Amino acid sequence: MKVNNLVIFSGNTNPQLAKDICKCLKVKIGDALVSEFSEGEIKVKIRQNVRGKDVFVVQPTSPPVNDSVMELLIIMDALRRASAKRITAVIPYYGYARQDRKDQPRVPITAKLMANLIANAGADRVLTVDLHAGQIQGFFDIPLDHLFAVNTIVEYFKKKKLKDLVVVSPDVGGIKMARAYAKRMHAGLAIVDKRRRNDIDAEVMHILGEVKGKNVVLVDDIVATAGSITEAVNALKRKGAKQIYVAITHALLSGPAIERLKKSELKELVVTDTIPIPKEKNFSKIKVLSIAPLLAEAITRIHNEESISILFKAPTNAKKIKGATDEDEEYFRLG
Repeated sequence: MKVNNLVIFSGNTNPQLAKDICKCLKVKIGDALVSEFSEGEIKVKIRQNVRGKDVFVVQPTSPPVNDSVMELLIIMDALRRASAKRITAVIPYYGYARQDRKDQPRVPITAKLMANLIANAGADRVLTVDLHAGQIQGFFDIPLDHLFAVNTIVEYFKKKKLKDLVVVSPDVGGIKMARAYAKRMHAGLAIVDKRRRNDIDAEVMHILGEVKGKNVVLVDDIVATAGSITEAVNALKRKGAKQIYVAITHALLSGPAIERLKKSELKELVVTDTIPIPKEKNFSKIKVLSIAPLLAEAITRIHNEESISILFKAPTNAKKIKGATDEDEEYFRLG
C-alpha cells in the first residue's frame, strides 16, 4: 500500500486505536502535544512539519464528550494553520448524533451543529463508522465516508459456528441493520417491539419472530445505559431463546449499564474499539473487536484517491433473506 505524504494524529480520547491504525499502515503516529492549560483549556501544538501533507486526525467524540469534541476541533485548526494539504477527521464514533431532528418544540439538532463545527474547524473530509442515523451524512457539505462494522462482527460470529441462529433487531427502527446482518450470517430474523419510557428505560411489548430454541444475536449501533438491551435479553430468554449474544458497534456503557449487563442472562457482549472501555467497566462477558484494519484500509484508499465501496460488500455466497428488499440488500453499500 502507498502511504507517502500521509500523517496520522490522535487526540486523547482513543490513542490506542490510532496506534493500531498506524501499526496496520506501518507508519509512525504524528507528533503532537494535546494537553491542558492550568485553568482547563485545551492546549495543542503540532510538533512536526505538516505543510503539504495529507493528514488524518483520529478522534471519536465519546466520553468525555465535550473535551473530545474540543480536542478534535482545536487539532484541526492547528493543522489548517500549519498548511496541511488536506485534513480528514476520522471520527469512529460520532457523538451528539441522537438529536438528529426536531421531534419536539424548542430542541436543537446537535448532529447538524457538530457537522458545521467540524467543517468550519478545517476538516476537508470525514470518515466515520455506523452513524446513529444515516441522514446525518446529509448534514455535511464536505465529503463523508460512512463505514460499517458489520463484516468485522460477522467474521467473529462465523468463527463460533453457532447453529439455529437468529439475528434480532432491538426495535423496529433497526430492522434494516438486522436484515443485513442476517443475510451475511445465513440466519433468521426477529424484532423486539418495545416502548421507551424515557432515555434510560424501555419496556418490551412483544417479540416478532421465532426465537424458541434458537441462539440469538441482538444487533444495534449503540449501547448506553443498556436498559433496552437488557430488557430485550430478558424477554428473549422468557420466549425460550438459548444463548443470547449482543453485538454493538459503539459501547458507551454509561450510568447503570455495567450493573444491568452483569445481572442479565446475556452470554456475551461483542463490541468494537471505536470507544475505549475503561478497566473498571470491562468484565468477562465483554469481547472487544478491533476496527483498526478497516479504518486503515479506508485511510489508505482515501489517501490514494481510490474507491472505498469495496469495503461495504457482503460475501458473494451470502443468501438473500425471504422478504428482504433491494434497499435492505444495499444497506451496507452507502459509501
